[in-house]
Amino acid sequence: MENSAKVGFIGFGNMAGAICDGLLAKEAVKPENMYACARDMDRLRAKCDARGINAAGSVEEVCKAADILVLAVLPQQVEEVVKANAEALRGRPVFSVAAGIDYDRFVSYLGEGFNHISTIPNTPIAVGEGIIVAEKRHSLTPEQLELFESIFGRIARIEYFSSELLSLGGTGAGCAPAFADVFIEALSDGLVKHGMTRSQAYSIVPQMLLGTAAYMLRSGKHPGELKDAVCTPGGTTIQGISALEERGFRSALIYAVDKVMEKKHSM
Repeated sequence: MENSAKVGFIGFGNMAGAICDGLLAKEAVKPENMYACARDMDRLRAKCDARGINAAGSVEEVCKAADILVLAVLPQQVEEVVKANAEALRGRPVFSVAAGIDYDRFVSYLGEGFNHISTIPNTPIAVGEGIIVAEKRHSLTPEQLELFESIFGRIARIEYFSSELLSLGGTGAGCAPAFADVFIEALSDGLVKHGMTRSQAYSIVPQMLLGTAAYMLRSGKHPGELKDAVCTPGGTTIQGISALEERGFRSALIYAVDKVMEKKHSM
């Protein structure tokens, strides 16, 4: 069932587009109830027309039209945009998706008295299967938080983290889809090597990953337990697991997280 609330996008790049697409795919919000603004009006109109949503001429216009705002400009643009539109933003719930802009940073730009929550979504939100890593510390009212969850909970699992773990949560949710894409491509390469067509591989491997994740989440079982259930003694699967261990599969993933966090801390 569609939500009658109106959603406004301040900035309409890749992540805002993904959120919008998810809302449309899940019929969570009517297209005529979504508004967006961006600096490049021609590109904005093209994107909005393709989705059937409203292209607005300014941040102020979006703020007046919407019940909840998605702040989706680049992190380096946030300070300029929010300071220039402080009065229009006042009293409106702001759902920020700008990486690195946590609650304290937002308050440093505008001071207290604004309603804001910082988050890091990931790209699978475009098909309604996303994750929104949200900061526990926020200034939304209970009613605004309920509105946020009722709309965006339709297209993503919302997980709350302390301010100290927000960036790490973003690594697990926001960077890791790229790791999963590499896994899908590499595993598919192995299947193609042994005779499967590329289209067949790209059909079964993502579905396998989707089903495995769903099974773990719904069963509540430890991933090691699920792995052990597939590995019969002396069987084929344990041979594959052994090969992954020999090539450092686990340590490579841990090292990837290390490097992501190292980069974030240097920014």
